[in-house]
Amino acid sequence: MMKNTINIGIPSKGRLRKDVLKIFKRKKLKLVSERGERDLIGSIKNKKNLKILYLHAREIIERLGDGSLDIGFSGFDLFKESEFNTQKKINLVKKYDFGKANLVVAIPDPWIDVQTVADLEEIAFEFRDKKKKRLRVATKYPNLTRDFLFSKGVTQFQIVESLGATEVYPFTGSANLISDITSTGKTIKSNNLRILKDGEILKSQACVFSSKKSFSKKGLKNIIKLFS
Repeated sequence: MMKNTINIGIPSKGRLRKDVLKIFKRKKLKLVSERGERDLIGSIKNKKNLKILYLHAREIIERLGDGSLDIGFSGFDLFKESEFNTQKKINLVKKYDFGKANLVVAIPDPWIDVQTVADLEEIAFEFRDKKKKRLRVATKYPNLTRDFLFSKGVTQFQIVESLGATEVYPFTGSANLISDITSTGKTIKSNNLRILKDGEILKSQACVFSSKKSFSKKGLKNIIKLFS
């Protein structure tokens, strides 16, 4: 029985969770959890072969990659941030029209001479030559940020992995600028930061993915079709 069970990953919290649950409601799939919203494992009424796992959206991508999830809902940004070997093991089934946000590079407002990513390279060399330090970029997206800056010719920088509210890092001395995900830009602006004119790294939205390892699992194609 276990080998025919289809494991589906749903974000455990946030707006993404709420929007994904609406999909199940529209498809008339009744989610069942013994202990309510805090339960990390659930099922679908009258669908004994389907198991629901409530996980962090970032972990859903990792579990799809190792095959312990068969289907999962997460953000396109988290998929693209994952290691290339992980991405190769995952199929992007569908992009949804919600969860839209952009990953951007933002700098402190007082940096009036910095308008584009090219200007950052000049600042970076100043930091290196005058302060003997590297420009520090705080982010929860080190892979995407590093690749983007390198592609724009910015090389003299150091990634600082953010563990919380990334917007405050430039004002605590932990970093000089940030890259962060934003849907409206309001939080960035309210924290005295400014998005560079060409500082968009990636457009993101909610997606449903499947694991390539699960391709031959019985009943999987019908479930994927239901969500796509």
